[in-house]
Amino acid sequence: MNYLTAGESHGPQLTGILEGFPAGVEIDIEQINQQLSARQGGYGRGNRQKIEHDAVQIVGGVRHQKTLGSPIALMINNIDHAHWSKIMDPSSIETKQNTLRKVTRPRPGHADLVGGMKYRQHDLRNVLERSSARETAMRVAIGAICKQLLKQLDISIVGYVEQIGSIKVLGGRSTDSETIMDKISQNDLRIIDNQRVTEIHELIDKTKKNGDTLGGIIRVVVNNLPAGLGSYTGWNTKLDAKLAAAVMGINAMKGVSIGDGFEVAGQFGSQVMDPITWDKTSGWTRTSDNLGGFEGGMTNGMPVVIFAAMKPIPTLYKALQTVNIETHLQQKANVERSDTTAIVPASIVVESVVAIELTKEILETFEGSNLERLKRQIADYRQEVRNF
Repeated sequence: MNYLTAGESHGPQLTGILEGFPAGVEIDIEQINQQLSARQGGYGRGNRQKIEHDAVQIVGGVRHQKTLGSPIALMINNIDHAHWSKIMDPSSIETKQNTLRKVTRPRPGHADLVGGMKYRQHDLRNVLERSSARETAMRVAIGAICKQLLKQLDISIVGYVEQIGSIKVLGGRSTDSETIMDKISQNDLRIIDNQRVTEIHELIDKTKKNGDTLGGIIRVVVNNLPAGLGSYTGWNTKLDAKLAAAVMGINAMKGVSIGDGFEVAGQFGSQVMDPITWDKTSGWTRTSDNLGGFEGGMTNGMPVVIFAAMKPIPTLYKALQTVNIETHLQQKANVERSDTTAIVPASIVVESVVAIELTKEILETFEGSNLERLKRQIADYRQEVRNF
């Protein structure tokens, strides 16, 4: 399985192609749109979310609500393109009129300057339009399709927010995805403790007033993955490494850890390793999950736990110092419409790319041309490893 996205932030649409997906999977488009709507929500979002009302169109690979096994083609229209049609027109030649939104003052922390250097783009809009996090809407749509398959395989996944700015909301770190989902659905921050909502709202409001931005930490939990996904036989076959790479491919992510991650570095081995048990009912299991469901780059049957650290958004309304690429004179950086924090939607994006990567691994491990065949193979495999 593989996928590709295309499109610019203010272009006419985002496009996605998902290939290698099994035939026979029932697709609920409304569930995809619910995920897209959730990605647009969350306290601290900017004004663009009031303009866009994301909805996916499936234009290939699905018939009568079921996948065909052929490539799935998806589109998400950019409603705001109506205000940018001349500026983003692919067929017109460059004129003074359609370069009114030309960008020459790169934002520190963004792809603007280095992208311009690499691709010889003297209008940095040609960089920021694609490097914008707007692209993640399509990854959420593709991830939503993958989550529908995972659900058919009795695998559940949830991503939520553990920290916004300096405020941590740990809340016991449950590994029960249903319990987590119930708690985070009760507020607009995707946190598990409602009593911290007012405090965090105040921090976001104060940050917005100061023209600044906030990052945070996201936690993803996956339940009921079969043991043995991934492989120890090569560095590039380790599933935890693939997941880390996928998460780092999301805009603004600066760190990924599996399980207790960096926390284990200061502990003794006896405190970190997860003791092994076996019984006839449960089969092989562990008495703890410090390693986040991975050993040797492979899933071990315990809940998979992934953390992602997101930096504050680099677009600041109180812009930082930069240098104009045309004059080489110091100026304030360009300001684009942005959010005070995007940590809430980012938790859905991280959840989505984890779902995509897990689906890829499952379809690489088992014969995935058809859903029913895939179900039988995984059920047989689960029984085999339980009785090992």
